[in-house]
Amino acid sequence: MAFIKIQNVVINTSHVAAVKLNHQTISGEKSVSVLIATPKFPLFQGETIAQNPQILCHSEWIEFTGQAAIALQDYFTSFNNVIDLLPQHQESSII
Repeated sequence: MAFIKIQNVVINTSHVAAVKLNHQTISGEKSVSVLIATPKFPLFQGETIAQNPQILCHSEWIEFTGQAAIALQDYFTSFNNVIDLLPQHQESSII
C-alpha cells in the first residue's frame, strides 16, 4: 500500500480503480481523473461477511487540473509506478 499526495488530497493507491489520462474538462483544460473505489463495511458488528457475502463499494471520480494533472500524468505514466502493456514506442518487425 502506498499513498500519493496531490495538493490537499491524499490517495491510497490500493483504492485507485482507474485513471483517465489526457482528459479534458468541459472548458477544454487538460485534466487527469482518478476513480477511487472503497469498500462499504457492514453497519453492525454482528453482521459478518458470511451473512452478507456481497461487499459493496463506493466509487467516486476525482478530477485534477493544472499542475496537479501534470504531476498525476507523470506519476501514472512512469515505468516505476505502472506497467505499460502497449508502449507507444514499440519496435515492429515484419517477417
